[in-house]
Amino acid sequence: MIVADDTAFVRDRFSTALASAGHKALAVKSAAELLSMLRTDADDIDLLVIDLRLPHAGGVELVRTIRKIDAGRIPILIFSGTISSADEVKHLASLGVAGYVNEYSAVQNILPSLAPHLFPDNFNRRSSPRVLLGIPVSYRFGNTIAAALTLNVSKGGVAIRTMSPLPQEAKVRVRFRLPGSKHEIEAESRVAWSDRRTGMGLQFEKVESADQQAIYHFVDQHFFSNRKA
Repeated sequence: MIVADDTAFVRDRFSTALASAGHKALAVKSAAELLSMLRTDADDIDLLVIDLRLPHAGGVELVRTIRKIDAGRIPILIFSGTISSADEVKHLASLGVAGYVNEYSAVQNILPSLAPHLFPDNFNRRSSPRVLLGIPVSYRFGNTIAAALTLNVSKGGVAIRTMSPLPQEAKVRVRFRLPGSKHEIEAESRVAWSDRRTGMGLQFEKVESADQQAIYHFVDQHFFSNRKA
């Protein structure tokens, strides 16, 4: 895989985290380097994690150029802080971008955030933007109630860090409180993916309208904050 970012701090943290888990990660700092590698070794690359504001060739056009080279084969993740608008998200979705990741997430969250793309056969991935967030969450499955921390929150569900994930398609009632809110959100959900190395993803199936709007607002507000200039 390739990690492309013009900030050494970001490149080094992601590359080191991936290498420590046994993955081969190539780090590049420019669009020219990235495109050169793709033209030479596209068949050997299984994931791209890129800064959308690389010098001299950034934005949606960079992704369009990548797609001309790989014909849509390689999953692409975008560093969320480099997105400038909701319109860009729509354009990227039309180009088959696989998801988004926070370039400044804590080191221990890097592998969990990439896990759906490193182990794609085990995950049913949500396509909406995700906010990496570790907040307390409780969930009920039958007569069992458990507590854990979230890995991320999206408009359509939450990912939970746990070493004892529930089976896929299990019905779960989840409860959590968004930062800055005094109100607890409850949602009827199903387990969309489950992996003992990471945790599980819950897809919302029934949420009160006001709660869903609060989630929408939170994700939009935080996903587009702290962008690169």
